[in-house]
Amino acid sequence: MSHENDYSQLSALDAREAMVAGRCACVDYAQALLARVDRVEPEVRAWARIDADHLLAQAREADSARAAGQTCGALFGLPVGIKDIIDTADLPTEDGTPLHAGRQPDRDATVVRRLREAGGLVMGKTVTTEFATYAPGPTRNPRDPRHTPGGSSSGSAAAVAAAMTPLAIGTQTNGSVIRPASFCGVYGFKPGAGWISRRGVLTQSPTLDAIGVFGRTLGDVALLAQALAGHDPDDGQTWLRAAPRWVEMAAAEPPLAPTLAWVETPFWDRVAPDARAAFGELVELLAGRIAPFELPAQAAQAIAWHRTVMEVDIAASFGLDHDRGRDRMSASLRGQIERGRRITAVDYREALARVPRLLAALDAVFDHYDALLTPATLGTAPAGLESTGDPLMCTLWTLLGLPALSLPLLHGENGLPIGVQLVGRRGDEGRLLRTAAWLVRAVESAAG
Repeated sequence: MSHENDYSQLSALDAREAMVAGRCACVDYAQALLARVDRVEPEVRAWARIDADHLLAQAREADSARAAGQTCGALFGLPVGIKDIIDTADLPTEDGTPLHAGRQPDRDATVVRRLREAGGLVMGKTVTTEFATYAPGPTRNPRDPRHTPGGSSSGSAAAVAAAMTPLAIGTQTNGSVIRPASFCGVYGFKPGAGWISRRGVLTQSPTLDAIGVFGRTLGDVALLAQALAGHDPDDGQTWLRAAPRWVEMAAAEPPLAPTLAWVETPFWDRVAPDARAAFGELVELLAGRIAPFELPAQAAQAIAWHRTVMEVDIAASFGLDHDRGRDRMSASLRGQIERGRRITAVDYREALARVPRLLAALDAVFDHYDALLTPATLGTAPAGLESTGDPLMCTLWTLLGLPALSLPLLHGENGLPIGVQLVGRRGDEGRLLRTAAWLVRAVESAAG
């Protein structure tokens, strides 16, 4: 049996357990994944750069460390895909644009350093959209290559969905983790603001940018996110707090069956009919544990507030690139920069000031419900590769800095996945993960 058939379908938690126990060498696991890459990458095109020799060298070092009796970290032996806007000292980081071609950072981003400290291996750099905005890269959806994988963390979601890597890191400024997770049918987890450092990651919006992760099980995304979390003095948004216990919480039984708030959002009429039907069946399945919840009236305006903040910040972050190379930028990015430059300081400040008010208005709901349940996307992945799909169902929660998960529990009429989005109270990611585990078990039990 080939290496690929032996190991590539393992969850990250199971693969780590096998490598720590010595049932599988790190090199053999890496070779299994590389065999999978050789077979499916020509169609999926998830990788901006992958160096097999470099990965195998890291795996040999891990095997040697274990043989010498060194402690195996939380990510021991696990290759991880790194979105190509996250700095790596040993591989270029080109930000999805020819303007940064050949860019070689001189040190790792904090998340990459933490990954290595936990025993993880850098598998390669995954495709991002241009400057992590809207113009697509070459990646195709592994569930159906005629459809978009979503964005901007296109390659990270697709590489995990195609079993080329057990884990991957992405980023989200609007819907760039939750949306591709939904479209590709994998788990996506974006912890709330303040947990994971963004130092060494391309800055799009200092207010909105967040790190997220992808895996094929809930435990896997909890594992990677927990390893990356922690205070970083180089990112003033990160909090000084005790280490999270997300892996434990993702495996825990809740003391009482959770209650969920069903949130259609003001944009329910834009959700595809088959997605509306699928969520209708889910809500019916959860009868007695779920109740409709109507968002505060100002929530509909939050989309405009988010656009104001994001486009001003994009104009500031990428303005120099625009001025020296606008002819090599997409029309969509040029438009965002040019609109952002026209927004007044007063409008920008007013948009920012509205966020804590809306957050306070929503916070009380978590006194009564364990999580909000809402669609991750407007439906299945759109056909074609010209767009990465609409992030509308993620925008509000990103603006508020709330933790969110996409769970691959539903399907559309075409058989493609639809993610169920769970949103939790800020700072209570453990409760969100425990609630998600309960929901996954409930759906799987009903499906037989």
